[in-house]
Amino acid sequence: MKIVLLSGGSGKRLWPLSNDVRSKQFMKVLQDDRGNPESMIQRIIRQIRGIRPEAEIYVVANAAQSDPIRRQLGNSVTAISEPLRKNTYPAILLAGAYLLDREQMDPAETIAVLPVDPYVEYDYFEKIRDMDRALSESGADICLIGVKPTYPSEKYGYIVERKDVQTGSTYKHVEKCVEKPDLATARSLVATGARWNGGVFVMRGSYVAGLIKDEIGEVSFDKLYDSYENLPTISFDYRIIEKSDSLIYEEYDGEWNDIGTWNTMTKIMKHPNGGNVISGENCVNTHVINELEIPVVALGLTDTVVVASADGILVSNKGASSFMAPYVERVDHRPMYEKRQWGEYRVLDISNDGPGPEKSLTKRLWVEPGRGLSCQLHHYRDEIWTVTEGEGLFMLDGNVRTVHRGEILVIEREHTHAMASKTGCSFVEVQLGTDLVEEDIERFEWDWEPYLK
Repeated sequence: MKIVLLSGGSGKRLWPLSNDVRSKQFMKVLQDDRGNPESMIQRIIRQIRGIRPEAEIYVVANAAQSDPIRRQLGNSVTAISEPLRKNTYPAILLAGAYLLDREQMDPAETIAVLPVDPYVEYDYFEKIRDMDRALSESGADICLIGVKPTYPSEKYGYIVERKDVQTGSTYKHVEKCVEKPDLATARSLVATGARWNGGVFVMRGSYVAGLIKDEIGEVSFDKLYDSYENLPTISFDYRIIEKSDSLIYEEYDGEWNDIGTWNTMTKIMKHPNGGNVISGENCVNTHVINELEIPVVALGLTDTVVVASADGILVSNKGASSFMAPYVERVDHRPMYEKRQWGEYRVLDISNDGPGPEKSLTKRLWVEPGRGLSCQLHHYRDEIWTVTEGEGLFMLDGNVRTVHRGEILVIEREHTHAMASKTGCSFVEVQLGTDLVEEDIERFEWDWEPYLK
């Protein structure tokens, strides 16, 4: 069995810690078995390895997530990068094409597709092994996981059992799947024994190959990648699951939490506060998370979540936090903080008040010991770097020299440049130009390893 993790969108319902480049699955707000900070994606990888140390794991993600995947998971997984952000149907086809074409996977082997954001225990992954056996025994196209619902919800899909089939096995046949019904329908479904659809799909490689051929005529990763924008932007549930008549499911009654809002996130957090927080004893069922250097003081709050980051500040009743997405859509500025493979950066200032079309943007960057930025140039901006801490290795047009605290480095547009450090280095970057966007980066091959030895 190959295991494919779908690393989805930005998760804006966990703003201001999540944004377009810092997705919720990379937020280190959980804790591992030893009490160390851990992200959702790190937790699920750790749990899979705990059940199946030899598991071959693949992560499908958009290009903006490549840095946090490598930073948090290293080379323990294979990353499959989407050329643009789509929904789960094209993402699953892309993963299938990679496995079947690039890795020449046996079409008879199974693929288990999982989301990265449920909070579950180890028995959940034992159940996925049962799903593999059930698929082989039943001859069905797809095996799902049916989670025992704890309340009627409009946020989840539902699995309705087909009652006229006796299998003598643990798996059950599916009568129909209903994706995200209204609340009245959800209540009726729960009352009649329907289960939440846990978003896990176990299927043979040959079945996925058929879906790929239906779209592009052949199983080719390169052809699918090149035509990705033409694939329908739709979920696998709506495109396939709701229409299929060859589905089975395995029941799962263990812990399962879909971490999609601050209300659900705070229920599994082991500590009420994080960061520079001063909280009064009269706070009840209140969580405060602060990523800023300045303190946050919380007094007399009940059923409240407070989250402060460089992107903004959220103060919300926990229940109301589930409905914040349309409000976050009105936040109109670029992400102000991001972690990368080489370190991290924080935006300090953005100015559009200069003469003419020229703008300025100021960042503070930290390069971790033994790491380096990629070699790049810009077409629409100049940059001025001021080294503020540590010692760096500065490359300009192929020439490398050592730089120290207080040095000022001027980089004009159309010149290749990069920075690395053996011991760690911080510098302030001022961008000056007409189009100060991350897309104005052209990257080149550059090997820092000989300089970092």
